[in-house]
Amino acid sequence: MEKAQRARKDWDLSLALSGNVDGNFEKLIRTFQDRLYSFSLRLTNNRADAEEIVQEGFVRAFRALKAYPPQRVEGIDLNPWLYRIVLNVFRTRVRKAQSRLFSFGDSSLTSGKAEEAAAGPNPEEVAEGGEIRKQLEQAVASLPERYRVPLVLRYVENIAYSEIKDILKQPEGTVKSNVHRGVQLLRENFSMMNRRKNHEESAS
Repeated sequence: MEKAQRARKDWDLSLALSGNVDGNFEKLIRTFQDRLYSFSLRLTNNRADAEEIVQEGFVRAFRALKAYPPQRVEGIDLNPWLYRIVLNVFRTRVRKAQSRLFSFGDSSLTSGKAEEAAAGPNPEEVAEGGEIRKQLEQAVASLPERYRVPLVLRYVENIAYSEIKDILKQPEGTVKSNVHRGVQLLRENFSMMNRRKNHEESAS
C-alpha cells in the first residue's frame, strides 16, 4: 500500500512537472533528496562527495526535464529515473578518479531469503560489534560494482527488482542473478576475512 501511494505521488509530480518544471522542481528535490543522498553516501563513503553527486544529479535532471517535451516528462517514472542519474554521476566520478569506494551500514543485505541462500555463514547472524561491522563493510567494498550496486538497491534501498531493472537498464533476470551472485560473494569474502583474522589471532 505504501509503495502504491508513493508511486501515485510520483506520478502526480511527473504530471505537475510536465506543466511547469520551474514551479515544481523544488518539490521534486524535497521528495527525493534524502533517499538519493542515502544511496549516494553508500556508494562514496564520503558525505561531501555524496552531497556533490546528488547536487549534480539534480542539475542533470533539471536540464533534462527542461529539454523534454511535456508528454515525455509526464511519462517519466521518477524514482528509477533519478536513481539512474545519480548512479551515472557516481560512475563518471569513479572513472575519473580511478577509485572504487563503497560503504555499507545495514546488515539487511545479507538477510537470508530462500532464493538467495548460499553455503557458508550468514554475516547478518554474526554481525555484532564494531569490528565485525567493519569487516562486513570491507567485504562489501571488495565486491565488483556489477554486484554491489544491485545488492544495495535491493537490500539497503529496498527497491523492487522491477524498478532496479529500470535503474540499471538490465533485464530483471540479470538483476536477480547479479544480486544472487553478490550475496554469495559477500558471504565468501566475509568468511575469508574472518578466517584470516582468526589465523592471525591464533598465531600471535
